[in-house]
Amino acid sequence: MHKRMGEAVARVARKVNDTVENKTDSLDLANCKLMTFPVGIYKAMRSVTEGIHRISLANNELKSITSRFVTTFSQLRELNLAGNYLHRLPEEITSLLHLRAIDLSRNRFRRFPEPLATVPALETIDLEENEIAEVPTDKLASMALLRSLNLRANPVGPEVRLLVRPLVPFDLLLSPEEPIPKA
Repeated sequence: MHKRMGEAVARVARKVNDTVENKTDSLDLANCKLMTFPVGIYKAMRSVTEGIHRISLANNELKSITSRFVTTFSQLRELNLAGNYLHRLPEEITSLLHLRAIDLSRNRFRRFPEPLATVPALETIDLEENEIAEVPTDKLASMALLRSLNLRANPVGPEVRLLVRPLVPFDLLLSPEEPIPKA
């Protein structure tokens, strides 16, 4: 087990070093078995955080994202957090003024993460395969740049299904309704 853990740590270190040395705009830490975002990365990436526009932390074991993560990577345009154990986002997510796309599919959200409704540049929200039943439709309707909201495989209520253009100016993706069983 220690050998596997060591390999995972080394893989994360290599990916971080590659991003820093090559001054790329992306950090890909998908599939790294991370349970938290490693604190050491903040220091290692200090010189390049402003240039990071895309981060993928998909398919890890994250239970939360900290406010420090959000404020450190303030220039994010795309954030992929799919396939984790997240159930909420920090309020500081509203400070990501350039965030255009967020993937929160296959997580544990029971309600729509409302701080997203005030992220000004957000165009795409993917919440497929969560446990969301209620959606703040009034807040979503006021999101000027939102183009796509994926709520497939969520137990959304019937009121969400009534949202149609021109009421909401974005594509709303829902799973087909289950047929009502005959008695």
